[in-house]
Amino acid sequence: MKDKIFGVLQRVGRSFMLPIAILPVAGLLLGIGSSFTNATMIETYGLESILGEGTILNALLTIMSSAGNVIFDNLPLIFAVGVAIGMAKKEKEVAALAAMISFFVMHICINAMLEIQGDILADGTIAEHVLDGTITSVCGIQSLQMGVFGGIVVGLGVAALHNRFYKIQLPNALSFFGGSRFVPIISTITYVGVGILMYFVWPYVQEGIYALGGLVTGTGYFGTLIFGIIKRALIPFGLHHVFYLPFWQTAVGGTMEVAGQLVQGGQNIFFAQLADPNTVHFSADATRYFSGEFIFMIFGLPGAALAMYRCARPEKKKQAGGLLLSAALASMMTGITEPIEFSFLFVAPMLFVVQVILAGAAYMIAHILNIAVGLTFSGGFLDLLLFGILQGNDKTSWLLIIPVGVIYFLLYYFIFKFLIQKFNLKTPGREEDDEETKLFTKADYRAKQGATAAGAASQAGDDEKSILITQGLGGKKNISDVDCCATRLRCTVVKPELVSESILKATSPSGIIRKGQGIQIIYGPSVAVIKSNLEDYLETAPNEEYIADEAPEENAAQIRTADKEDGTKKETEDTHTGGKVKKVLCSPVLGEAAEITEASDEAFAGKMMGDGYIVRPEEGMVYAPEDATVSFVFPSKHAVGLLSDDGVEYLIHIGVDTVNLNGEGFEAFVKDGDRVKKGDKLIGFDIKYIKEHAKSDECIIVFTSLQEGEEIRLAKAGAVNALDEAAEIITFN
Repeated sequence: MKDKIFGVLQRVGRSFMLPIAILPVAGLLLGIGSSFTNATMIETYGLESILGEGTILNALLTIMSSAGNVIFDNLPLIFAVGVAIGMAKKEKEVAALAAMISFFVMHICINAMLEIQGDILADGTIAEHVLDGTITSVCGIQSLQMGVFGGIVVGLGVAALHNRFYKIQLPNALSFFGGSRFVPIISTITYVGVGILMYFVWPYVQEGIYALGGLVTGTGYFGTLIFGIIKRALIPFGLHHVFYLPFWQTAVGGTMEVAGQLVQGGQNIFFAQLADPNTVHFSADATRYFSGEFIFMIFGLPGAALAMYRCARPEKKKQAGGLLLSAALASMMTGITEPIEFSFLFVAPMLFVVQVILAGAAYMIAHILNIAVGLTFSGGFLDLLLFGILQGNDKTSWLLIIPVGVIYFLLYYFIFKFLIQKFNLKTPGREEDDEETKLFTKADYRAKQGATAAGAASQAGDDEKSILITQGLGGKKNISDVDCCATRLRCTVVKPELVSESILKATSPSGIIRKGQGIQIIYGPSVAVIKSNLEDYLETAPNEEYIADEAPEENAAQIRTADKEDGTKKETEDTHTGGKVKKVLCSPVLGEAAEITEASDEAFAGKMMGDGYIVRPEEGMVYAPEDATVSFVFPSKHAVGLLSDDGVEYLIHIGVDTVNLNGEGFEAFVKDGDRVKKGDKLIGFDIKYIKEHAKSDECIIVFTSLQEGEEIRLAKAGAVNALDEAAEIITFN
């Protein structure tokens, strides 16, 4: 159990690397921009002509500050997406989309609860009974202040749902929504509930933070220690802002009369004293909430970074060094510590405990030594220069930071190095080789020993259909590309002569189409799951060709026999008479109606996906042929599925091979789940563009829910208006 928990924490830690990578740059932009556009600093040093409002430098620095600030303002969303990508096993782009959607859903649900309960008033203002700082704007949504922790809750939850459901298979009527398409759906539903739950749970966490603040103000040096420990411990939750801002900006952090004015809050007191020429020494009681940061941000954490670099594996030192150097520089120059803290927070929690204790002690030590250096943003060198060094040692006692900082550098370095080596902590550069490499080696070993692909797959837990598809396509080495559209597995092979249709038919497709090196295997709407399974299997399959045990003549004879049987079947269908009209069908398109057997696509013409008819369009618009629900709109907008109120399922496919147009020339007027009335616009399309860039512009209307003994009979061949009666469902039951 311990090893399992550790493994999960290690994966979580690695998932943080993606969002963390941007933080050093964001920190530099924000730190430099904020420091040199601070009005008090500019006025104090008389730099209005150079850095004042309206100057070019001020505009440039303001832009830099805004660019960095937007990243930190949206860290929760960045972490939600980043963690989901890092924790998802496959199809990570789907997890990212689901995480973004879930993040917004969770916060809008919290917002709705806040409005329902009267915490947010009708005019958008916050009610008086709400604790200051507990409600904030999250991407324009007024929600509870959850910080980065809110993003982590979304990222981890969505990743768990994704890994559980991205291969799910649904009943045939809902199969289009199976596989990875199901992940955003289940995530949205889940995070509606999470948002409601967080409304009731999270305020207790926030109130606890404010209650802890009462431990600080009246307990002297010990209170400063408690403040420092609590503030640093809240970094992972993104709640440190909620905790320390009252100490910086309100009477919680103390009051003092400066230049005849009563000033509240530690930071406000410092800047009031900065503007007062009569100040002899800045108040260490006011600055105790931030002066200690210079000790561990400029000296301590870089020592930790050096220790992690020295402990990295030789082959990974270069990569780890780049990450740790940028993180250390961000901490030293701007006081942005998240990059370096998150690099070890989850993979080695004991190191974070050490960091919290040492950092908390730094606040207390600065208070004891009467160090009084102010800041605008955080405890980096820029603020030390502006509000410590340039103010003089007599006013700030900043020189004492250097000897204490050197001691802290050594403490961090030796403690971190000892713990990393003693407990083999997986800090950056010490990660183990991933499991996929081992699986691939094992599969290769089996292949060399002459084991069959099926035997190897059964031991590895791979599914039989993927094995047969791989064999039917001539083996992994013969497959150069795998993709799918709404109903077909589209594969490209290197040697078409190695493809065995007899093996592929054992996977129960509706049909197989061969066009040179392109192989299309028709499975219907469940193809997305089949594609995902095949891609998983191919990662560990032996990289070799597979030659089927059948003679080419035999294979050709089988194809000829199948073609003959198909032709006989079509002839029988064409000459079949009688039957009873079950339902009259209206055309969704203006144009020329014809039998589906005239379709330019072999799969549709052979009724491999169902019976229907075609319309060669004269107007680029598809209308709803009756009242129905939109089952799906394919991402490339070239196909739409409908479910009529009486249970008839349609597939309206615009053009042949138009999936390759990636949506160019199409405009969708509906989305999945919409209710439409007869005559409503569904999809607009550019006939000229499709004719120039695709095989055909014909619209193919297929009915995928026909029962045994039912078929489609064209009622009106030739010219047909949109919504005219064009075909009928005939039953012989």
